Amino acid sequence: KIYFIEYLRINLISNFIYNLCYFFFVNSPKVVQKFPYKVTVESEKSYWWCSCGKSSKQPFCDGSHEGTEFLPLKVKLDEEKDVFFCGCKMSKNGAFCDGTHKDL
Repeated sequence: KIYFIEYLRINLISNFIYNLCYFFFVNSPKVVQKFPYKVTVESEKSYWWCSCGKSSKQPFCDGSHEGTEFLPLKVKLDEEKDVFFCGCKMSKNGAFCDGTHKDL
């Protein structure tokens, strides 16, 4: 009986550690660079920002997120202007840089 309880306790602890590691390491985007991408976006054109960090066409999506929990973010502006797309993939401002890369 004591062995079974100890077995359950060890199992619970190991599952907890596994889930923490999965959440923080597997479920996190790849940091591509620690500064933003400056892009001049065209009026009314759709851009798909890569949120996983695996795209070879940064900062835009190339479909490399397939099989992950990540999806690209659509960006479409009413006017042509310079935009700073997040390069670290950790911005709290969606596709746009908020300076989070300075703390990485």
